[in-house]
Amino acid sequence: MGTRKSLPCLLFFTDPTRTPDPEAIARRLPPGSAVVFRAFGAADAEARGARLLAIARERKLKLLIGADAGLAAQLGAHGVHLPERSAHGARRLKAAHPGWLVTAAAHSPAAARRALSAGADAVVISAIFPSRSASAGAPMGPLRLAMLTRRLRGPVYALGGVDNKTARRLKDAGLVGLAAVDAFRT
Repeated sequence: MGTRKSLPCLLFFTDPTRTPDPEAIARRLPPGSAVVFRAFGAADAEARGARLLAIARERKLKLLIGADAGLAAQLGAHGVHLPERSAHGARRLKAAHPGWLVTAAAHSPAAARRALSAGADAVVISAIFPSRSASAGAPMGPLRLAMLTRRLRGPVYALGGVDNKTARRLKDAGLVGLAAVDAFRT
């Protein structure tokens, strides 16, 4: 999939409940991966973000901040990950921060099309497989994902129930990479 920006092939999404020690997980990620830090309004968001950024720099990772462009700018992060409801702002964020990587969540084909049309560098489509996430909807499965990826003609990541076993079922789906939460737990 062509894009001007170098896209990581692996995204680790933090979650305060399911990944209480994201720094330990970030230290194990292969170089070229990315951490999507979702602070969810935590009081220690700035401090934890700074720790994750230091690890990202040391390990040659990218750090994206979930849903908080202000925190991303403050920390000097590599970009942001937008929730589906905010994907329309991708082009504006990229204009303000030309070096940023801007990804967006999509929970339907229409949302994925809108996010890419709005300027997102890539979309993270979920849920693909059954997931423990409270926000995960019905899984679309690898075949529907592959059909959608081919129609979108833009960079797509798969999220939702992705782990070592299920990832094998996605090898021919035309993805730019994989995204996960639980698969990285210590």
